[in-house]
Amino acid sequence: MAIVDSRIVGQSRSTKIFYACVRGLVVGLCRSLLRLRVVGLENVPETGAFVFAPTHRSSIDIPVASAATRRRMRFMGKDTMWKHQPLNWMLSALGAFPVTRGSADREAIVRAIQVLKSGEPLVLFPEGERKSGPTVQPLMDGAAYVACKAGVPIIPVGIGGSERVMGKGAKFIYPRKLAVIIGEPIPVPAAIDGRMPRSAVKEVTAQLHEQLQLLFDQAQGKCGY
Repeated sequence: MAIVDSRIVGQSRSTKIFYACVRGLVVGLCRSLLRLRVVGLENVPETGAFVFAPTHRSSIDIPVASAATRRRMRFMGKDTMWKHQPLNWMLSALGAFPVTRGSADREAIVRAIQVLKSGEPLVLFPEGERKSGPTVQPLMDGAAYVACKAGVPIIPVGIGGSERVMGKGAKFIYPRKLAVIIGEPIPVPAAIDGRMPRSAVKEVTAQLHEQLQLLFDQAQGKCGY
């Protein structure tokens, strides 16, 4: 197990400049090669934290999520990836932060809430691992729980076409259309005496699932699928 500083990393001026440069490259590739179309940018707050919750059909969903908005997004990564320089610096610069997998992902949840409370947006895929097909699978409560605990809105996002561009198991990226549709933020209920009822988290998850299916269908339609 890697020993990783518990601080949220990647806050220096140099890492932010590096992120901006890499994001610019990703945006250029997405627009030229994949004809990326983004709808709903007005739903992304210009300041403050939120959970960005996309559908997940491809490995390219992470860079696509970064390209979809000018806000610097944060992502989780296995702590073992931070063992070596300069990889650890590059990962941090790209918005990733280390978590130790296992023990019910308790540390991941704590770190995620810490990122949000510091005012930064966080990308979480509520379906968990990559899925396949046109139906949004039953969601895990993690994204809704983290948003509720941090007291920030959760933004549903449909990413269409990514499975055709680079599906699970694919080794190459195919130049096909991509569409991202960003839905309206879903507000979360206030905690009661510092606690968040499980029923409230379940309700947010249900709302998120409904919106994700709608947005995913729309995004797929814009790609002709």
